[in-house]
Amino acid sequence: MLTISQLASYAGVTVAAVRHYHRIGLLPEPERNHSGYRSYGAAAVVRLIRVHVLASAGAPLARVEELLEADAEEFAGRLREIDRTLRVEIRRLQDTRRRLNHLGAGEQLALPDSVVGYLDRLRALGVGESYVEMERDAWIMIAAQVPDEIEEIMRGKHYDLDNPDMVRLYRLISSAPDWDADDPRIAEAVDILDRVFTDAAERGNLNQDGFDDPFIKLLDTTMIESAPAAARMVELLAKRGWEGWTRIERRPVDET
Repeated sequence: MLTISQLASYAGVTVAAVRHYHRIGLLPEPERNHSGYRSYGAAAVVRLIRVHVLASAGAPLARVEELLEADAEEFAGRLREIDRTLRVEIRRLQDTRRRLNHLGAGEQLALPDSVVGYLDRLRALGVGESYVEMERDAWIMIAAQVPDEIEEIMRGKHYDLDNPDMVRLYRLISSAPDWDADDPRIAEAVDILDRVFTDAAERGNLNQDGFDDPFIKLLDTTMIESAPAAARMVELLAKRGWEGWTRIERRPVDET
Protein backbone atom coordinates (compact mmCIF):
# COMPACT_ATOMS: atom_id res chain seq x y z
CA MET A 1 0.00 0.00 0.00
CA LEU A 2 1.14 3.52 -0.81
CA THR A 3 1.50 6.70 1.19
CA ILE A 4 0.17 9.98 -0.22
CA SER A 5 3.70 11.00 -1.20
CA GLN A 6 4.27 7.75 -3.09
CA LEU A 7 0.89 8.07 -4.82
CA ALA A 8 1.72 11.61 -5.95
CA SER A 9 5.13 10.49 -7.19
CA TYR A 10 3.76 7.56 -9.22
CA ALA A 11 1.10 9.78 -10.83
CA GLY A 12 3.46 12.68 -11.51
CA VAL A 13 1.60 15.23 -9.40
CA THR A 14 2.23 17.06 -6.16
CA VAL A 15 0.89 16.07 -2.76
CA ALA A 16 -1.03 19.37 -2.78
CA ALA A 17 -2.74 18.30 -6.03
CA VAL A 18 -3.76 14.97 -4.47
CA ARG A 19 -5.27 16.76 -1.50
CA HIS A 20 -7.08 19.19 -3.82
CA TYR A 21 -8.58 16.30 -5.79
CA HIS A 22 -9.75 14.80 -2.50
CA ARG A 23 -11.44 18.09 -1.55
CA ILE A 24 -13.35 18.42 -4.82
CA GLY A 25 -14.32 14.74 -4.95
CA LEU A 26 -12.30 13.62 -7.96
CA LEU A 27 -10.22 11.22 -5.90
CA PRO A 28 -12.07 9.26 -3.22
CA GLU A 29 -10.66 9.41 0.28
CA PRO A 30 -8.97 6.07 1.08
CA GLU A 31 -9.18 4.14 4.30
CA ARG A 32 -6.50 4.97 6.81
CA ASN A 33 -4.02 2.50 8.23
CA HIS A 34 -3.61 1.66 11.91
CA SER A 35 -1.40 4.76 12.34
CA GLY A 36 -4.08 7.04 10.93
CA TYR A 37 -2.36 7.73 7.59
CA ARG A 38 -4.04 7.46 4.22
CA SER A 39 -3.20 4.25 2.42
CA TYR A 40 -3.61 3.95 -1.36
CA GLY A 41 -3.71 1.03 -3.77
CA ALA A 42 -3.19 0.59 -7.51
CA ALA A 43 -6.74 1.75 -8.32
CA ALA A 44 -5.99 5.16 -6.79
CA VAL A 45 -2.83 5.46 -8.89
CA VAL A 46 -4.76 4.68 -12.09
CA ARG A 47 -7.58 7.09 -11.27
CA LEU A 48 -5.19 9.86 -10.28
CA ILE A 49 -3.23 9.46 -13.51
CA ARG A 50 -6.44 9.65 -15.54
CA VAL A 51 -7.57 12.75 -13.63
CA HIS A 52 -4.16 14.35 -14.12
CA VAL A 53 -4.09 13.59 -17.86
CA LEU A 54 -7.54 15.13 -18.40
CA ALA A 55 -6.76 18.17 -16.26
CA SER A 56 -3.40 18.71 -17.97
CA ALA A 57 -5.11 18.51 -21.36
CA GLY A 58 -7.32 21.42 -20.35
CA ALA A 59 -10.53 19.62 -19.39
CA PRO A 60 -12.36 21.69 -16.75
CA LEU A 61 -12.16 19.97 -13.39
CA ALA A 62 -15.93 20.28 -13.08
CA ARG A 63 -16.25 18.02 -16.17
CA VAL A 64 -13.55 15.45 -15.28
CA GLU A 65 -15.83 13.19 -13.25
CA GLU A 66 -18.35 12.81 -16.09
CA LEU A 67 -15.52 12.15 -18.55
CA LEU A 68 -14.11 9.43 -16.33
CA GLU A 69 -17.52 7.74 -16.11
CA ALA A 70 -18.41 8.05 -19.81
CA ASP A 71 -18.22 5.26 -22.36
CA ALA A 72 -16.24 5.78 -25.57
CA GLU A 73 -19.09 7.44 -27.50
CA GLU A 74 -20.13 9.70 -24.62
CA PHE A 75 -16.50 10.56 -23.97
CA ALA A 76 -15.98 11.74 -27.56
CA GLY A 77 -19.22 13.76 -27.50
CA ARG A 78 -18.36 15.48 -24.25
CA LEU A 79 -14.89 16.33 -25.51
CA ARG A 80 -16.50 17.99 -28.52
CA GLU A 81 -18.68 20.03 -26.17
CA ILE A 82 -15.64 21.10 -24.19
CA ASP A 83 -13.84 21.97 -27.43
CA ARG A 84 -16.72 24.21 -28.52
CA THR A 85 -16.69 25.93 -25.14
CA LEU A 86 -12.94 26.42 -25.33
CA ARG A 87 -13.19 27.91 -28.83
CA VAL A 88 -15.73 30.44 -27.59
CA GLU A 89 -13.48 31.28 -24.66
CA ILE A 90 -10.45 31.60 -26.93
CA ARG A 91 -12.33 34.06 -29.15
CA ARG A 92 -13.35 36.03 -26.07
CA LEU A 93 -9.76 36.15 -24.81
CA GLN A 94 -8.45 37.13 -28.24
CA ASP A 95 -11.00 39.93 -28.38
CA THR A 96 -9.92 41.03 -24.90
CA ARG A 97 -6.27 41.07 -26.04
CA ARG A 98 -7.17 43.13 -29.10
CA ARG A 99 -9.06 45.65 -27.00
CA LEU A 100 -6.27 45.89 -24.43
CA ASN A 101 -3.64 46.34 -27.15
CA HIS A 102 -5.88 48.92 -28.81
CA LEU A 103 -5.77 51.06 -25.71
CA GLY A 104 -2.22 51.93 -26.71
CA ALA A 105 -1.07 55.00 -24.86
CA GLY A 106 -4.33 55.15 -22.94
CA GLU A 107 -6.40 57.68 -24.89
CA GLN A 108 -8.61 54.90 -26.25
CA LEU A 109 -9.62 54.12 -22.70
CA ALA A 110 -13.37 54.92 -22.51
CA LEU A 111 -13.29 56.60 -25.95
CA PRO A 112 -14.46 55.22 -29.31
CA ASP A 113 -12.13 55.36 -32.30
CA SER A 114 -14.07 58.22 -33.86
CA VAL A 115 -13.36 60.51 -30.90
CA VAL A 116 -9.70 59.49 -30.79
CA GLY A 117 -9.44 60.36 -34.48
CA TYR A 118 -11.03 63.74 -33.85
CA LEU A 119 -8.60 64.52 -31.04
CA ASP A 120 -5.70 63.50 -33.27
CA ARG A 121 -7.00 65.88 -35.93
CA LEU A 122 -6.99 68.71 -33.39
CA ARG A 123 -3.36 67.95 -32.61
CA ALA A 124 -2.51 67.92 -36.31
CA LEU A 125 -4.09 71.38 -36.63
CA GLY A 126 -1.74 72.71 -33.97
CA VAL A 127 -4.13 72.72 -31.00
CA GLY A 128 -2.21 72.60 -27.72
CA GLU A 129 -2.08 69.35 -25.77
CA SER A 130 -3.51 70.81 -22.56
CA TYR A 131 -6.65 71.89 -24.41
CA VAL A 132 -6.90 68.54 -26.23
CA GLU A 133 -6.79 66.82 -22.84
CA MET A 134 -9.67 68.99 -21.61
CA GLU A 135 -11.69 68.06 -24.69
CA ARG A 136 -10.77 64.39 -24.19
CA ASP A 137 -12.17 64.40 -20.66
CA ALA A 138 -15.38 66.05 -21.85
CA TRP A 139 -15.77 63.52 -24.65
CA ILE A 140 -15.29 60.64 -22.22
CA MET A 141 -18.35 61.89 -20.33
CA ILE A 142 -20.32 62.63 -23.50
CA ALA A 143 -19.60 59.25 -25.12
CA ALA A 144 -20.79 57.48 -21.97
CA GLN A 145 -24.06 59.43 -22.03
CA VAL A 146 -24.94 59.02 -25.71
CA PRO A 147 -22.99 55.99 -27.04
CA ASP A 148 -25.43 55.45 -29.90
CA GLU A 149 -25.15 59.05 -31.08
CA ILE A 150 -21.41 59.66 -30.76
CA GLU A 151 -20.59 58.71 -34.36
CA GLU A 152 -23.07 61.25 -35.73
CA ILE A 153 -21.76 63.88 -33.31
CA MET A 154 -18.22 63.24 -34.51
CA ARG A 155 -19.25 63.62 -38.14
CA GLY A 156 -20.57 67.05 -37.20
CA LYS A 157 -17.33 67.92 -35.41
CA HIS A 158 -15.26 66.97 -38.45
CA TYR A 159 -17.59 69.09 -40.59
CA ASP A 160 -16.89 72.00 -38.25
CA LEU A 161 -13.14 71.53 -38.65
CA ASP A 162 -13.49 72.04 -42.40
CA ASN A 163 -14.41 75.62 -41.53
CA PRO A 164 -11.32 77.90 -41.35
CA ASP A 165 -13.06 79.89 -38.64
CA MET A 166 -13.22 76.80 -36.41
CA VAL A 167 -9.58 75.97 -37.04
CA ARG A 168 -8.60 79.51 -36.04
CA LEU A 169 -10.87 79.30 -32.99
CA TYR A 170 -9.29 76.06 -31.77
CA ARG A 171 -5.81 77.45 -32.23
CA LEU A 172 -6.83 80.51 -30.25
CA ILE A 173 -8.59 78.86 -27.34
CA SER A 174 -6.02 76.10 -26.98
CA SER A 175 -4.04 78.71 -25.05
CA ALA A 176 -7.12 80.16 -23.31
CA PRO A 177 -6.31 78.57 -19.91
CA ASP A 178 -3.38 81.01 -19.75
CA TRP A 179 -5.39 84.11 -20.66
CA ASP A 180 -6.66 86.58 -18.13
CA ALA A 181 -10.12 88.11 -18.41
CA ASP A 182 -8.80 91.16 -20.33
CA ASP A 183 -6.84 89.29 -22.98
CA PRO A 184 -7.52 90.86 -26.44
CA ARG A 185 -7.75 87.41 -28.02
CA ILE A 186 -11.06 86.92 -26.23
CA ALA A 187 -12.77 89.38 -28.57
CA GLU A 188 -11.51 87.54 -31.65
CA ALA A 189 -12.68 84.20 -30.22
CA VAL A 190 -16.12 85.66 -29.48
CA ASP A 191 -16.41 87.05 -33.02
CA ILE A 192 -15.68 83.60 -34.42
CA LEU A 193 -18.11 81.89 -32.04
CA ASP A 194 -20.81 84.37 -33.02
CA ARG A 195 -20.35 83.45 -36.70
CA VAL A 196 -20.20 79.71 -35.94
CA PHE A 197 -23.34 79.79 -33.81
CA THR A 198 -25.19 81.84 -36.41
CA ASP A 199 -24.25 79.34 -39.12
CA ALA A 200 -25.34 76.41 -36.93
CA ALA A 201 -28.66 78.10 -36.18
CA GLU A 202 -29.28 78.69 -39.87
CA ARG A 203 -28.57 75.01 -40.60
CA GLY A 204 -30.86 73.92 -37.74
CA ASN A 205 -28.00 72.32 -35.82
CA LEU A 206 -28.35 74.01 -32.45
CA ASN A 207 -29.63 72.22 -29.34
CA GLN A 208 -29.45 68.67 -30.64
CA ASP A 209 -27.38 67.34 -27.74
CA GLY A 210 -29.84 64.88 -26.14
CA PHE A 211 -28.46 65.52 -22.63
CA ASP A 212 -30.37 66.29 -19.46
CA ASP A 213 -30.01 69.69 -17.80
CA PRO A 214 -27.73 68.56 -14.91
CA PHE A 215 -25.26 67.07 -17.41
CA ILE A 216 -25.28 70.26 -19.49
CA LYS A 217 -24.60 72.24 -16.31
CA LEU A 218 -21.71 69.92 -15.44
CA LEU A 219 -20.06 70.41 -18.84
CA ASP A 220 -20.61 74.18 -18.83
CA THR A 221 -19.30 74.56 -15.29
CA THR A 222 -16.21 72.52 -16.11
CA MET A 223 -15.48 74.73 -19.11
CA ILE A 224 -16.10 78.02 -17.29
CA GLU A 225 -13.90 76.99 -14.38
CA SER A 226 -11.05 76.02 -16.72
CA ALA A 227 -9.84 79.62 -17.16
CA PRO A 228 -10.77 83.22 -16.31
CA ALA A 229 -11.17 83.92 -20.05
CA ALA A 230 -13.89 81.28 -20.41
CA ALA A 231 -16.34 83.08 -18.16
CA ARG A 232 -15.59 86.34 -19.98
CA MET A 233 -16.34 84.73 -23.35
CA VAL A 234 -19.69 83.46 -22.07
CA GLU A 235 -20.47 86.96 -20.78
CA LEU A 236 -19.64 88.60 -24.12
CA LEU A 237 -21.59 85.98 -26.07
CA ALA A 238 -24.63 86.66 -23.87
CA LYS A 239 -24.47 90.32 -24.93
CA ARG A 240 -24.79 89.12 -28.51
CA GLY A 241 -27.80 86.99 -27.68
CA TRP A 242 -26.12 83.61 -27.13
CA GLU A 243 -26.62 81.73 -23.88
CA GLY A 244 -24.92 78.56 -22.77
CA TRP A 245 -21.86 76.75 -24.04
CA THR A 246 -22.66 73.08 -24.51
CA ARG A 247 -26.29 73.84 -25.35
CA ILE A 248 -26.45 77.13 -27.20
CA GLU A 249 -29.67 79.13 -27.15
CA ARG A 250 -30.48 82.33 -28.98
CA ARG A 251 -32.03 85.09 -26.89
CA PRO A 252 -33.23 88.54 -27.95
CA VAL A 253 -30.49 91.13 -27.53
CA ASP A 254 -31.29 93.98 -25.18
CA GLU A 255 -30.47 97.12 -27.20
CA THR A 256 -30.87 99.45 -24.21
